[in-house]
Amino acid sequence: MSGDTVLYDGVRQVARHLDVGTALMHLGGVRFPLTGPVRYTMTAAEAVDLCRLLAPRTVIPVHYEGWHHFHESRAVMERHLAAAPEDLRDRFRVLPAGAGVDITV
Repeated sequence: MSGDTVLYDGVRQVARHLDVGTALMHLGGVRFPLTGPVRYTMTAAEAVDLCRLLAPRTVIPVHYEGWHHFHESRAVMERHLAAAPEDLRDRFRVLPAGAGVDITV
């Protein structure tokens, strides 16, 4: 489970040492107005890059919709996943729209 992190060298190094069956990837490119351009979660493009290193059997994108601080929507994520290499694209399992809890205020 990626948790709230971005793709950086430390994550890439860890990925080289793990055998991952299922990867839960926190996406959405989270940013807050107070912190400006600083991001707290990966973008879909970063998830695809990380999965090239991890080579997980299954990838489940999570944590990308329902709050205002997500800057990449489901549609953006799905476009990036659709453009991923076929061997990676087939590993992604996207939950149906509305499967999560909507806590938008």
